[in-house]
Amino acid sequence: ATIIDGKAIAQTIRSEIASQVRLLSQNYSKVPGLAVVIVGNRKDSQSYVNMKRKACAEVGIKSFDIDLPEQVPEAELITKVHELNAQADVHGILIQLPLPNHINEEKVLSEISLEKDVDGFHPLNIGKLAMKGREPLGVSVKGKKAVVVGRSNIVGLPVSLLLLKADATVTVVHSHTPDPESIIREADIVIAAAGQAMMIKGSWIKPGAAVIDVGVNAIDDQSKKSGYRLVGDVDFKEACKVAGWITPVPGGVGPLTVAMLLKNTLDGAKRAIER
Repeated sequence: ATIIDGKAIAQTIRSEIASQVRLLSQNYSKVPGLAVVIVGNRKDSQSYVNMKRKACAEVGIKSFDIDLPEQVPEAELITKVHELNAQADVHGILIQLPLPNHINEEKVLSEISLEKDVDGFHPLNIGKLAMKGREPLGVSVKGKKAVVVGRSNIVGLPVSLLLLKADATVTVVHSHTPDPESIIREADIVIAAAGQAMMIKGSWIKPGAAVIDVGVNAIDDQSKKSGYRLVGDVDFKEACKVAGWITPVPGGVGPLTVAMLLKNTLDGAKRAIER
C-alpha cells in the first residue's frame, strides 16, 4: 500500500498558518488563541491534547490550557465554557471528547459559541457540514463504495455526510450491524472510526482499497517508556499487504485534524478583526 503521509501534508498547512499568524500579529497586534479543555486522564485524550497544545506553540497560536478533574460537575464545565465564550483573546474552544459518562456531551457542546466552535461539533455546524466546492485529494470518491465504521458525532456522522456530498455510495457500520466483515470487504474506501484496537483485519480489506484509519487506541506495551503504544482500528501490518492506500497510526489522520483545528482558530481570529 501507498502510505498517506499525514505528517508531510499537515506540515505544509502548518507552515502557511504560521505565516498568517505572524502577519496578524504584525499588522493587527492580535494573536489567535485556542482554549483546549480536557476532563479526566484518559491516555488517548491526553495524547491528543498534548499534540494540539504543542502544535499551537509551533505556529504561534496562544494555547489556553484548561485541565479539569474526572468528577467535575456538568454545570461547572458549562460555566467554564461560558467564560471562554466571553474571553476576547480566545478565538477557538476545543473540548476533548469523550467526556465522562455523568456529563451530557451534546449539552456541553451546544454551549460553545458558534464563532468559536473550531471542532465543528455545534449542532448548527454539523447541519452545515455538507459544503459545496470541496474536491477530494488523491483518491477519487465519486461513484465509489465507501464504508464508515463508527457513527459518532466526532467522526462517523460528519464523514459519512461528506462522502455522500462527494457522490460516494455510503454504508455506515456500527455496533448493531450484523456481519460487518462482509460489508467492509466490498468497500473501495474504508474510514475506520470505531475506537476498537485493530478490529479491522487485513483479510477484511478489498485489494487496492483506500483505508483511512481515524482510530487512536492505547494498548499496553511494556517496551515503551510510557507503558503503552497507540494503534488504530485497522491491523496496519496486515492491511498494508492488501490496501492501495493507507494511513498509519500515529502519523496519519491525527496531524491533519490538528492542522485543520489550527486553521479554524486562525479563521476565528480573522473574523474577530473583521467585526
